[in-house]
Amino acid sequence: MTTLEKTPLLSARVRPGKKSKYVLVIHGGAGTFSKSGSTPEQHAEYHAALKRALRQGNEVLSNGGEALDAVAAAVTSMEDNPLFNCGKGAVFNMAGKNELETSVMLSKPPASHPHIPASRRGLSLTLLTRARNPSQLVRALYLHPDLVPHTTLSGATAEDIGASLDEQLVDPSYFFTQKRWKEHRLGLGLPVEPYPYPPKEGEPEIPLDQMPTGTVGAVALDVRGCIAALTSTGGLTNKLVGRVGDTPTMGCGFWAEEWKSHGWWFNRIFPRKKSVVGISGTGDGDYFIRFATASTLAHRMKFLHEPLAKAGKHVVEELRRNGGVGGLISLDERGHVSTPLNSTGMYRGLIREDGEPKTAIFDDDILEGAE
Repeated sequence: MTTLEKTPLLSARVRPGKKSKYVLVIHGGAGTFSKSGSTPEQHAEYHAALKRALRQGNEVLSNGGEALDAVAAAVTSMEDNPLFNCGKGAVFNMAGKNELETSVMLSKPPASHPHIPASRRGLSLTLLTRARNPSQLVRALYLHPDLVPHTTLSGATAEDIGASLDEQLVDPSYFFTQKRWKEHRLGLGLPVEPYPYPPKEGEPEIPLDQMPTGTVGAVALDVRGCIAALTSTGGLTNKLVGRVGDTPTMGCGFWAEEWKSHGWWFNRIFPRKKSVVGISGTGDGDYFIRFATASTLAHRMKFLHEPLAKAGKHVVEELRRNGGVGGLISLDERGHVSTPLNSTGMYRGLIREDGEPKTAIFDDDILEGAE
């Protein structure tokens, strides 16, 4: 049984009604790649990969499934694709090893697991070396607070608990790709050969994002009004061994929150009971940590009552002013999507109830349906 064939959370799914709303937005990393330095064939390959991930997640949402399942399905699709800096396409650290990171956060617990306390919020994992799909691992451990009561876990402990839950572990050689190895060695000024493992046939052409700093992520709104955000990454090329980035740092590279709008005047102007937001970031993670980018966006909405797009633009501009390159995807309870970036490109896409995936790559590309 493959990871995508696992039993969904709900044994009896809720069919979307006429008034139900569900949305999925994804990113595949932000960087300094450009149109002039790439080919139409490369563009087409990334657009196709993003659309596959969107369709995987939408399959869950359109059948009344949980936001948590939708983001896990979308991110798993990208983890299995060597084009992206996560899972199979993860970059190498200075020692020539892959150390993967992932996180998940929900605005409220999934309906299928009412025993999970609202205070659980989310879970992050770091320094993974054997988890084939970190997104599936963090999903499984989030659903078992009895086994993992913490907010962050690292390395072998997380993977061993995952194995007890039938999550797939692989030999580290699984993550080897010739292209990422070349980036690693040339970046250190070292000869490419010898390879640690035999090069494999059928690898894709050189990715657009050479020496990437990005991640992949997904944020989904399901028919119950729950928003889930899931992020996965290989980190920075030639990072120090043991480096922990923003992807597993709650409030920095990811966030999801639900709150009641306060003040009678605000409720009269915006008559809704609750506000909800989910965020997944990508780029130079050290800056996302320094400025708590994801939670700052949410708190500008919560306390300054800024709309999603305005809050997103503010935090991404704050990154730029201080030397941080990157972008993010965000989604609110009304289905508004924002994908601000301060780099030359960010792989991104969204899909709504019509089932038509929309994708974009470069900063001057328009992502239809996003603000």
